[in-house]
Amino acid sequence: MTTTDPQPFAFKVLTVNIHKGFTSFNRRFILHELREAVRHVAADVVFLQEVLGSHHRHASRLANFPQTPHYEFLADSIWPQVAYGRNAVYDNGDHGNALLSKYPITHYENHDISIAGPERRGMLHCILQPPGHAKPVHAICVHLGLQEAHRLKQLHRICDLVRTFPADEPVIVSGDFNDWRCRAHDVLRDGAGLHEVFVQARGQAARTFPVKMPVLQLDRIYVRNASVHAPVVLPRKPWDRLSDHAPLAAEISL
Repeated sequence: MTTTDPQPFAFKVLTVNIHKGFTSFNRRFILHELREAVRHVAADVVFLQEVLGSHHRHASRLANFPQTPHYEFLADSIWPQVAYGRNAVYDNGDHGNALLSKYPITHYENHDISIAGPERRGMLHCILQPPGHAKPVHAICVHLGLQEAHRLKQLHRICDLVRTFPADEPVIVSGDFNDWRCRAHDVLRDGAGLHEVFVQARGQAARTFPVKMPVLQLDRIYVRNASVHAPVVLPRKPWDRLSDHAPLAAEISL
């Protein structure tokens, strides 16, 4: 009996820090515009950072503030599968990371990777099962700390988690790394075999912050066991007025 290799499976991912649905300095609430922009990218899997789960004060003072958690509002009817990892809890509500998926999420877990002080950080690990693909895909949405010493510890926590996965299963780690000195590339490559999509394609990570004139390379898409991974160029508008971070997108084939 002869066997054939499974057909390649391709999908698009998007990552963006949505700044809790507000423009820079919280001048204007723009979650509805963000939802349209995210939809327009037509990504299959969306990694979101700084997503509000709830906020009682905003809900009482903003007429267009959704009554549902923002990750559900953004997913709507486009992404049937949603996972949320609550990182920060305060008097008025909570926020964290979220993942929207067109593919079944068979399991998810939010890992607290906060180090010390008031900064609450997490990595949301989701296991996706693309249709017709034998192996699951591990998708990890992260938002790392502002202090470099904290980030290095958090990067090693990511490596520790990835090393627990079967060696042949695909992995995507994406989000806001706050890694302005680009230390993550070596740590994640040496510790977990992860490679950044834009670095592989263009020789350096994409500049994403501040969005109107990007200088810092803070947002990333790292992959392992992906046969093809190519950056997707997104238009500057309307994103330059929707968040303080530029979004990143990539096509990934397994």
